[in-house]
Amino acid sequence: MSTNRIRLKVLGISYSQIQSGAYALILAQVGGLYRIPVVIGSAEAQSIALRMESITPPRPMTHDLFVSFAHAFGVKLVDVFIYRFEDGIFSSELTFSDGQRSVKIDSRTSDAIAIAMRTGAPIFTTQEIIDETGFLMEEENVGNMADEDEAAAANAPTFSDSDESEGADRGMSSAPRIENYTVEELERTLASLIEQEKYEEAAKVNEILKRKRGE
Repeated sequence: MSTNRIRLKVLGISYSQIQSGAYALILAQVGGLYRIPVVIGSAEAQSIALRMESITPPRPMTHDLFVSFAHAFGVKLVDVFIYRFEDGIFSSELTFSDGQRSVKIDSRTSDAIAIAMRTGAPIFTTQEIIDETGFLMEEENVGNMADEDEAAAANAPTFSDSDESEGADRGMSSAPRIENYTVEELERTLASLIEQEKYEEAAKVNEILKRKRGE
């Protein structure tokens, strides 16, 4: 496999319409039109969504704790590399450095990305993986990327970051729609969800609240 690396960024998360109880994490080619959908579990989706929405939980989650531990001992995450796709499963590795030596650690892709988002470390893959798993966004749709990618997440073929069956709660998928809530109602709902540590639902409410505020 080629070692030429293609940089990716996290574009969004959508409830997977293909695999029940899971979420589709959409990775986007930086400077390109390809998207890679990865099926992840509820806990990892919650962790990534919190970071995307800049929500700080009252107590650190597992990925926060991992990053704090690494920083406490002067260890830095250099990058994440999604290096293999086999039998429908992505394989990733984390490269850490303490300034004197580097260590590579194998990881589930969802965990690797959740950690990378907390450290600002770049995420890479190969052109071969993009060719095999990516789907192409039409150039004329780039201006409306958020809506297009949400639809793509629901309908594109999705691949897993783990060969284990990961159950997940559906979160707000069975809850009443809240798009018609006022800003004040959304703010109260958001505060209540954070207090109850229902972070996945909180991230979704926060996204709606931002749209209402025009952010």
